Amino acid sequence: MASTDPRLAAAPFRDVVAAAEAIGSGRGLPMVVALYTAWIAAQAPYAPDLPAAWFNLGTELGHAEDAAGAIQAYRAALAAHPGFAHAAVNLGLLLERLGEPQTALKVWTEALQPDDSRIALLNQRGRLLEQSGDLAGAADALRASLLTRHDQPDAVQHWLHLRQKMCQWPVLAETIPGLTRTDLIAQSGPLAALALTDDVPTQCAIAAGWVARKTQPKPALAPVGGYRHDRIRIGYLSSDFCSHAMSYLIAELFERHDRSRFEVHGYCASPDDGSPIRDRVIGAFDRYTSVRSMSDEAAARRIRSDEIDILIDLNGLTSGGRLQILRWKPAPVQATYLGFIGPVPLPELDFLLCDDFVIPSDVAAAYQPVPLPIEGLYQANDSKRVVGAPMTRRQVGLPDDRFVFCCFSNHYKITETMFAGWMEILRGTDDSVLWLVDDNQWSRANLKARVLVAGVDPSRILFAERTDPASYMGRLAAADVFLDTFPYNAGTIASDAIRMGLPLLTLAGRSFASRMAARMLYAIGADDGVTETLEAYVAAAVGLATDRDRYKAYRARFSEAAWSGSLGDIAGFTKRFEAALLRMAGARGEVETVSL
Repeated sequence: MASTDPRLAAAPFRDVVAAAEAIGSGRGLPMVVALYTAWIAAQAPYAPDLPAAWFNLGTELGHAEDAAGAIQAYRAALAAHPGFAHAAVNLGLLLERLGEPQTALKVWTEALQPDDSRIALLNQRGRLLEQSGDLAGAADALRASLLTRHDQPDAVQHWLHLRQKMCQWPVLAETIPGLTRTDLIAQSGPLAALALTDDVPTQCAIAAGWVARKTQPKPALAPVGGYRHDRIRIGYLSSDFCSHAMSYLIAELFERHDRSRFEVHGYCASPDDGSPIRDRVIGAFDRYTSVRSMSDEAAARRIRSDEIDILIDLNGLTSGGRLQILRWKPAPVQATYLGFIGPVPLPELDFLLCDDFVIPSDVAAAYQPVPLPIEGLYQANDSKRVVGAPMTRRQVGLPDDRFVFCCFSNHYKITETMFAGWMEILRGTDDSVLWLVDDNQWSRANLKARVLVAGVDPSRILFAERTDPASYMGRLAAADVFLDTFPYNAGTIASDAIRMGLPLLTLAGRSFASRMAARMLYAIGADDGVTETLEAYVAAAVGLATDRDRYKAYRARFSEAAWSGSLGDIAGFTKRFEAALLRMAGARGEVETVSL
């Protein structure tokens, strides 16, 4: 074997690397491992190329799935060269995969490095701290990274979204030299942007920048003219076929599709969480394919081989999405629906499914892809969903003698301006309390501090622990009014509140995300709950809490009949949704022929 040749073992390191490449480096082959091992053994303790050799050996051992050996090699590389950041990064990532996140964080913290390498380690630290739930630690790591070099859009995006989650206001604080408020908005990321602005062109520009950074164009796989099947083959692609809000909305739509006209395929990138809703969703497909372990190209080619006529992406620009699959254009017609309530400017997407209220005709041109309205309401709902029994005030720890305003949306949707409005509502209604979900310890502390600044008794803001989906639904019945967020409205939670007979008050804006709740209120005839200014929103909330006759009349509109005849009419929705599918199938990708 070449690796046992004493002449090669004593050769210059560049010759060893060349020999490894000739054998097949990067594949964990035994001959390459033996080559680096023999060369390292022949060197003096402080040979200048020894750290690189240990690093290469660690890489090869990692490919060979020898985790213990790879860890030892990376540690040896760092012992020989403490500033070897690449070795620290790889070692930390390996430890993370082995279920040792704290050891990985320790490696990244202790590594010595110049600025460029320090940035990489800080960003890895921030990512892992965010995943482990330490939002403040993650934000501090990313801020340190940005103070070293500010031109990092991905770091900016995560840093800002962490600030949103912690209610660390103002979110767009100009505390990083070189980053203006305009820069921060531009790099905020698609999801964060929905809670920062309701200006559609701005949302689209932010999303386009993200798409350009995260995806690459690929050659189209599907034939332009499509296929000619007896039944239209619909493919649904998602990473949320599990206990996720999207699945709780859409499961019955899958079940109710007209099988005489449609063949329904599911392409799943989600983990198997063992939940009943996952079993139900998967069971609703005519054909189910897990693409979780497939590469984007392999998944796209699988969809192409299945000759899917219309591929519907249910993620959009949300975590876990597989947009790169769509860039291969595996289906002749591709649309996005439900998962992301905003522009998804991916060239290979043909349609954005919506309705003519959430995206009115006068702003449709600002969206990408082309908005295609479902007649009536855009949102699917599940009539079979398990709903817990309505809970009493005592069961959920609420006072019996207070008017209870609530909002169970994630805290990143709560803006400084909206919270100030809520405080004005509390000041105008002495007997009221505000009931929020206990999202995280940092947002809870920051919101309590804001209550004090607003001159409101901190005991009037209450927090509910997260619970299972059925109990959460039952808990909604204990409140008096749901206060919606702006510019990112409640979507699934808004329909949940209406379903449980909980009156909702919303502020409608210009974007899809800021018009969702208003669409639902109009659907049940609760027009009085839709406002267009913060002043009107505050006045309406105070009016409902102080005028009991007005409140009683408004609450009467949130009846079971109102729900079942509108948002809960899944049979009617399915027919209207399928009519939209037929329009798409007829278009064959000719998006310019479809208009609002």
